Amino acid sequence: MTPICLHNGTVMTGFAAMEHCAVLIEDGLVADVFSARRFEQKHFAPSIKTIDVQGAYIAPGFIDTHIHGFGGYGTEDGSTDSVIEMSRLLGGCGVSAFNPTLYPSEPEEMLQAVANITAAMGKEKGARIMGIHLEGPFLSPDRLGVQRPETVKTVDIPFMEKLWEAAGGHIVNMTVAPELKGMRELALFCIKKGIVLQAGHTDAKYENMVEGMQVGILHSTHLFNAMSKLDHRNPNAVGTILTHPEISCEIIADGFHVHPDLFKLLLRDKPIDKIILVTDGLKPTGQTEGPFFANGEEVVFQDGFFRRKSDGVIAGSGLTMIRGVKNLVSFGFSLEDAVKAASTNPAQVMRYKGKGTIIPGNDADLVVFDHNFTVLASLVGGDIKYNSL
Repeated sequence: MTPICLHNGTVMTGFAAMEHCAVLIEDGLVADVFSARRFEQKHFAPSIKTIDVQGAYIAPGFIDTHIHGFGGYGTEDGSTDSVIEMSRLLGGCGVSAFNPTLYPSEPEEMLQAVANITAAMGKEKGARIMGIHLEGPFLSPDRLGVQRPETVKTVDIPFMEKLWEAAGGHIVNMTVAPELKGMRELALFCIKKGIVLQAGHTDAKYENMVEGMQVGILHSTHLFNAMSKLDHRNPNAVGTILTHPEISCEIIADGFHVHPDLFKLLLRDKPIDKIILVTDGLKPTGQTEGPFFANGEEVVFQDGFFRRKSDGVIAGSGLTMIRGVKNLVSFGFSLEDAVKAASTNPAQVMRYKGKGTIIPGNDADLVVFDHNFTVLASLVGGDIKYNSL
């Protein structure tokens, strides 16, 4: 692999912004980070490719832990090739790693879909597949969003074991409703397997959420959406997440799923390292011509997000991670904190070693973007997936 040096940029390390700096990449890893002065003093071997980023930002590659599809390819296709194509397209727009997210479906169909996603791991053409995010099937029938009611289930440990086996142990995170009967047993199973549990599509009361916390449900799915709302007599799911600093939260920063002014509340009430930017992107994200379909149903694109055509229910986002970072900044986040939400924080919550920060020894998963939030280059493991510099 050709060594690369990206120079003349502001390096967003994940804990600080370093202006007029360079990043040296060797053997797929970050080898060094140094100043422009040191760059001028160095004598690089002819084998090292130097790239002038022309004052742009160099940040850790984005990690999308909740995404159903992109560019006309989706996890619901039940196709290994579709997930590989998601990887290729995402790798060209700044995403270095992602968790393909699966809607619940009929049991045999879901088991096959899990196996097909797992089969794509190691065959990526772009962003790395870190493992599967199961958005269900153990969800509240009262907080379905666009989940199909016939696909959600009561807690079923034998079926969970089958899902784990079909995934070859590659289930990273799972959305569950903490109030469901049998959730404690499920949570204990997931703790043993290292699965990150997140509360979502839930009608939980405060006491249900606290009980869930006690068995490791310490992350949450698309905060404010498809969960019991804050009430002055019972904090419910939203209030629990906002008042307990231990709980991290996904947030969809498209400006439609959550009002932009609520991000001020989020910044005030949540530790910055507990805020995780996700797209919840659907299969037709990035497509320009319809008709559009997601999770087997026709959707329409309106004002930057998708609605189910049949009833107008919000179906999901058409967000990209770079657009989400830009939006977070417009909503009041510093650029450093927006990058943390897109890269550093998901790596920490999902326990991804060697990712999310630009320090020597970490994977050279990087995105270069300009002051207009246009992706100029992206690298995965030191391999250039896109370059317009």
